[in-house]
Amino acid sequence: MVMKTATFHGDEPEVETEYSTRASLEAAVANALATSGGVDAWDVKVRSVGEEILLDGSVGTAEELERATTVAQSVEGVGTVRNHIVLGQRGKG
Repeated sequence: MVMKTATFHGDEPEVETEYSTRASLEAAVANALATSGGVDAWDVKVRSVGEEILLDGSVGTAEELERATTVAQSVEGVGTVRNHIVLGQRGKG
């Protein structure tokens, strides 16, 4: 019988932890946008890269666009926010 060299030595894979943290942060920001008031966030997409949040999609007013950044920045764990939301092109993202 041929035995393969062991490649797993009981350490937790980094990817699982990173994914869990990223997904949790994205969910927290998306939830904050949905419940904060002042932002119709149905067409806003949230992604994270480390502690950086990327916002994409569209909103109806400049006030909503600014509010989305403010709300995202207020979430614990968020370092920076890059807001790529556009005005008035709903449903095209």
